[in-house]
Amino acid sequence: MRVIAGTYRGRRLYGPQTQTLRPTSDRVREALFSILGNRLPHSRFLDLYAGTGAVGIEALSRGADHVTAVEWNRDAVNLLQRNKRLCEIGAELTIQAHTVEQFLQRPDQWHGPYDIVFADPPYAETARLFSVLSESMIETLCAMDTWLIVEHGEKSAAPAALGPTTLHRQYRYGDTTLSRYSRPHHHET
Repeated sequence: MRVIAGTYRGRRLYGPQTQTLRPTSDRVREALFSILGNRLPHSRFLDLYAGTGAVGIEALSRGADHVTAVEWNRDAVNLLQRNKRLCEIGAELTIQAHTVEQFLQRPDQWHGPYDIVFADPPYAETARLFSVLSESMIETLCAMDTWLIVEHGEKSAAPAALGPTTLHRQYRYGDTTLSRYSRPHHHET
C-alpha cells in the first residue's frame, strides 16, 4: 500500500499481515478522493474503522487539516501508529483506540465538527453501523455541510437518511459501493 498523491505521495505504508483487515483498495481509495475533490483542503476528516490509516494519511497528504482515526483492533492500531511515524505526522492525526460505538458516545474525544466522515466497516457490520449512525449524536458530530461516505458491499442496502443527512449519490466499483450522504438543504453541484 502506498500514498497515492500529495505531500506523502509514494510513501509505502505498513499493511496488514493477516486477513482480518480488509484495507480499502487503491482503486476505491482513488475514487473516494476524486469524489471529495476540492472539499478536502482545510477539512476536518473523521475516519471510522481506520484500519492501517491509509485513507486518513491520504486525506492529510491531500490537504486535510486534521484527521481523527477511530480503530479498536490492536494490530491495526499498531500499524496505524507505525504509519503515522513513518510519514512523520504530528498532532494533525489523532488516533482513537475505541470501537466506533464507544467513540460516538464520547463527544469529548471528538476533534469536530467534521466536514468529511468516512466509514469503512467490516461488510458484515454495515447494517449495524447504519443503525448506530442514525441513532448517535451525528447532528453534533457533523459540520453543517458535512459529507458522510460509507464504503460497503453492494448487497448492503443503504438507508435513505442517516441522522440529519440524506443519501445523495452512490458510486459502484465491482462489489464495493460508496454511499454519499449530505444535509438536504445544502445545494451542491
